[in-house]
Amino acid sequence: MLVLTRKSEEAIQLGDNITITIVEIKGNKVRVGIDAPDIVRIYRKELYDKIKSENILSSSLSIGEFDKIKDALQNQG
Repeated sequence: MLVLTRKSEEAIQLGDNITITIVEIKGNKVRVGIDAPDIVRIYRKELYDKIKSENILSSSLSIGEFDKIKDALQNQG
């Protein structure tokens, strides 16, 4: 892991297309701005971990279980 020290309004460049800027530092909180192309998905780590675990869970479902989910969703409308 690379660890860098930055002050407010200083930035970090990742490759040619991604810039991370320290927007504000207040106490023990840091506001970070990320400028990246639209094709780059950016998530908070805890949300990314949740999405990943849900994807793993759903990939282990059988076709029959997917059909039950599809039927349940169609019956709601």
